[in-house]
Amino acid sequence: MERPAWAPPGIDISVPSVSRIYDYYLGGSHNFEVDRQAARRAMEFMPGLPKIMQANRAFMRRAVRHAVAEGVTQFLDIGSGIPTFGNVHEIARAASPEARVVYVDHDPVAVAHSRAVLAGDDLSAVVSADLRKPRDILDSPEADRLLDLDRPVALLLVAVLHFLEDSDEPYAAVAELRDALAPGSLLILTHASYEGIPLTEEVAGGAVGVYRDIRNPLVMRTREQISGFFEGFELVEPGLVFMPDWHPEGTGPLAEGEEPEDPYAFSGYGGVGRKA
Repeated sequence: MERPAWAPPGIDISVPSVSRIYDYYLGGSHNFEVDRQAARRAMEFMPGLPKIMQANRAFMRRAVRHAVAEGVTQFLDIGSGIPTFGNVHEIARAASPEARVVYVDHDPVAVAHSRAVLAGDDLSAVVSADLRKPRDILDSPEADRLLDLDRPVALLLVAVLHFLEDSDEPYAAVAELRDALAPGSLLILTHASYEGIPLTEEVAGGAVGVYRDIRNPLVMRTREQISGFFEGFELVEPGLVFMPDWHPEGTGPLAEGEEPEDPYAFSGYGGVGRKA
């Protein structure tokens, strides 16, 4: 397999990557054939996966704008993935030019491309670290330079916690991050769930099996289990809901010729919590 010029040296391009598969679903170009093959296998069971990812990104953009409107202009985006149009720093700076953003990922392709995109941007930085080790993130030089933890921070855990198994202690990781944040900080979170998917759990489980086969287990949690990540946060209205239902845009009646939201967009929960 020929190595593309943009692929960082040292990575195994024969092994699928969750962040590159996500990039493929969003129509990006920084993915390999092995990633596309895995994505297409998952889509054989769940053809609406690209729509789910689009709904996830749309939720993230609305939540970031909400954070800025609430006066929060510091962002810590963990599991940020490969940069695509409409990333956190672009959305935040459209409303607040001085917004600061620290991106975190453990995928070397995501880290390398984020650094390339953000070259020369003094108000953004990228950390190579893992959500399972919060202190590595909080103690990083990048976080120390850009984030004032005595002021509110918006912590983004968007489409990442479902890649942590219970044995990884994801609730403890979120709690450690929460405890480091100032009152008024926000938790912006999305998570996959069987609830809402317009398929039987058995059929949808075929797509989950593809992620297990590529050694990136996808853990589908219930709404109640996902709510547990918000311990210590007060949920912002309307609470933890299907992603398109959180502060939807254009809530009036459909215009002539306008299509209703794709049912797959309601596959997964999103919510924003505020630390008291």
